[in-house]
Amino acid sequence: MSQSVEQSTPAPTRDAFVPKIVAFCCHYCAYTAADAAGASRMKYPPNVRIVRLPCSGRVDIPMMLKAFTAGADGVYVAGCLDGDCHFILGNEHAKRRIPEAKRLLAEVGIEPERLEMFQLSAAMGARFAEIATEMTERIKNLGPSPVRRR
Repeated sequence: MSQSVEQSTPAPTRDAFVPKIVAFCCHYCAYTAADAAGASRMKYPPNVRIVRLPCSGRVDIPMMLKAFTAGADGVYVAGCLDGDCHFILGNEHAKRRIPEAKRLLAEVGIEPERLEMFQLSAAMGARFAEIATEMTERIKNLGPSPVRRR
């Protein structure tokens, strides 16, 4: 006589969840900082997907929201330090868009903490690695994006 044993799949733990994170990085500072982190063999989570842009000012709200609808659990924009933008005010334009994008995320039921803006110079490879780690931990604590769960 065979007995049927019901097998259950364990619920995914926080440690098992690997968030998908998109980093929109300006070419001159943030992308160069990421390159410096890699060249220096600094450890940071491999789940961060970098999208290189000529300037962080090119990131608009639809682009940020599209990253979420395409499956990202978290998104960050990384631009130049204040006063160092190669396109003069591009980073300021990007910085002003973040609060509006966060408001729209909250309006549709996505935690605004899933989106952030960081500013760094090309020489800040260690800071880039910290940011990638910080965002990964933040998103792990929040869990998968509500958009991704659907």
